[in-house]
Amino acid sequence: MVNELVIGLKYKALFNTDVPSNDGQFATFVTNPTLPTILSLLFLNTVNTLTNQTLTTLAPTNYPRNDLVAAFLTGIKGINQPKKVVGSEQLRLNTATKVTPLAKQNTLGVIGGDNAGFPNGRRLGDDVVDIALDVVMGRLCTIPALGFCTAAQAPVGSVAFTDGAPVSAADFSAKFPYVNDPLPGNSPEFGQAIYNSR
Repeated sequence: MVNELVIGLKYKALFNTDVPSNDGQFATFVTNPTLPTILSLLFLNTVNTLTNQTLTTLAPTNYPRNDLVAAFLTGIKGINQPKKVVGSEQLRLNTATKVTPLAKQNTLGVIGGDNAGFPNGRRLGDDVVDIALDVVMGRLCTIPALGFCTAAQAPVGSVAFTDGAPVSAADFSAKFPYVNDPLPGNSPEFGQAIYNSR
């Protein structure tokens, strides 16, 4: 999710092709992300109108964004951060964390109070896009025990951001291979009808 939400457009291909040990070259994108500022520019007036507020920004103000460094590059201390961590974008899993039964999994993982979920590993039912959006907009600032920042530094940190594509652990099977059979595609006749109409 770092590449999707944080890395600048010009550097996305480089980020994808380089090795994690070189991720330090992208640290500024994480500590000073542009996405929250862009969302603020696009939606500030609408949010103020709909909520009858006078916010001056939707973007968190805690720079450098050490909350994002923890979420995306080092792991969160006490949840999934290794002892001798080196900052790099990797999926980290604390195998000592008790597995949450399928029916009780929270799709928002750690920020939803389920420490067995993303970013502590990644389950099929974890809505990683919504989680990453929430974290970029300051959700970790609303969890005082983490100590990264304060709720006052994240004006919309408690707002649930979404891409509108819901995910749920209930959408998947409880046994291997876990992923359900794909939905059937369109019939050949339908495809032929579209082709013929051109």
